[in-house]
Amino acid sequence: MTFLSALSQGPPRVVTAGAGLLDEALAAQAVPTTPVAWRPPLPGTADALARVLADPRRQAANELAVRRLTTARPRLVGVRRASEALAGPLDGAFLHAGPPITWERASGPMRGALVGAMMLEGRAGDEHEAARRLAAGEVALRPCHEHGAVGPMAGVVSPSMWLFEVRDEEHGGTAYCSLNEGLGKVLRYGAYGPEVLERLRWMDEVLGPVLAAALAAAGPLDLRALAAQALQMGDELHNRNRAATSLLLRALAPAVAEAAPDRAAQVLRFIDGNDHFFLNAGMAAAKAATDAARDVPGSSLVVAMARNGTDFGVQVSGLGGRWFTGPAGVPDGLYLGSYGPADANPDIGDSTITETAGLGGFAMAASPAIVRFVGGEVADAVRATLSMYEITLAEHPAYQIPGLGFRGTPVGVDVTLVARTGLLPVVNTGIAGRVPGTGQVGAGLVKPPVEAFTAALLALADEVSDPFENGHISTSARQ
Repeated sequence: MTFLSALSQGPPRVVTAGAGLLDEALAAQAVPTTPVAWRPPLPGTADALARVLADPRRQAANELAVRRLTTARPRLVGVRRASEALAGPLDGAFLHAGPPITWERASGPMRGALVGAMMLEGRAGDEHEAARRLAAGEVALRPCHEHGAVGPMAGVVSPSMWLFEVRDEEHGGTAYCSLNEGLGKVLRYGAYGPEVLERLRWMDEVLGPVLAAALAAAGPLDLRALAAQALQMGDELHNRNRAATSLLLRALAPAVAEAAPDRAAQVLRFIDGNDHFFLNAGMAAAKAATDAARDVPGSSLVVAMARNGTDFGVQVSGLGGRWFTGPAGVPDGLYLGSYGPADANPDIGDSTITETAGLGGFAMAASPAIVRFVGGEVADAVRATLSMYEITLAEHPAYQIPGLGFRGTPVGVDVTLVARTGLLPVVNTGIAGRVPGTGQVGAGLVKPPVEAFTAALLALADEVSDPFENGHISTSARQ
């Protein structure tokens, strides 16, 4: 049968792609169509994309990396003072969120948090002395991510702060994150007033030691199971942690009461009054999971997305600890009180580790209430999650979305899929005031910079060996 005779056997079947004008014209003539979503690849990536897609290692490498990520079993095993848990990295240094940054390039919230940490640790008597010493380089600044840790917003970690300690029982990694201070004027948003430092000192003297004793008595907590249950209760585990915090409080309360009966009430009251308290434990769990997927040669899986208030950076499994950056954007969302976009700092924080692990913006379809916090409609949250399946390698076996028929959340951002579709990861986030000391001014959605993903793709292409060396298939290609 010829092609033309086959066409005559029945009505035509029309597939449309690209612009919707043709599909709309055919629909107006009652012609059934099958529209296919198509987007041009990111500009300037065609050659690199072809080279990376031809890498014989890529498929197996990505399968291994995403399997490690999705099989990680993070457990909350302890609460430890940073000076003990991170003694080496904190030797004369402070940790911070995002890719590497200097004081000269640091944003207002980052500078405010660093100033507050200087006064907290007794390394400066006031904000002016703190700023002078930081500008003089007396304190080294190091990314949390490069030392097994993550930090929300400015993410500053100094020796007297206490950290959640999370261990991946499947692959053996350990990750840390600071304890959550609450909302409003807090250090992570760049505030450093007396009330901020007083709260941090109470956390050092009371909250940290009590939680450490309680967790030692209660034993490890399964954070993967807790996060999975919270998703079923309406959290997305980045900007909504109400259910997860309640579950964590329920698990810890008896041990807190037994470990410190004289201080239990104030500790439990503090956690109860802070719906984001689970966030930091969840971030450490996500860090432990994504770290398990690191350092797989040939893998195009993103293992970190992080911001320092100036730059947005990504790291890729097959490219080691290299950062690929672009300018951090200003979130689009809802503002508190009289604040507006002019008051907002560009995106900041390591909390995008939640999206990297398949939560946060990637799981917004599980959390209809989140749209009241970041703006938009419920349908927007569903569309955001559905779009992320186009740039990820898997659906998480434990993190499931009831409203999508218990489909697993999209997980495992692939640089090649970002380049092929032009879609960027969906990130929901808090918004820090650009002026040091302001604190939080709102919350919303933000687009990562294209440049970071393009740069990572080009670097992956440079890593691909020529499959033929002197007329013979190379060792890397055979593997």
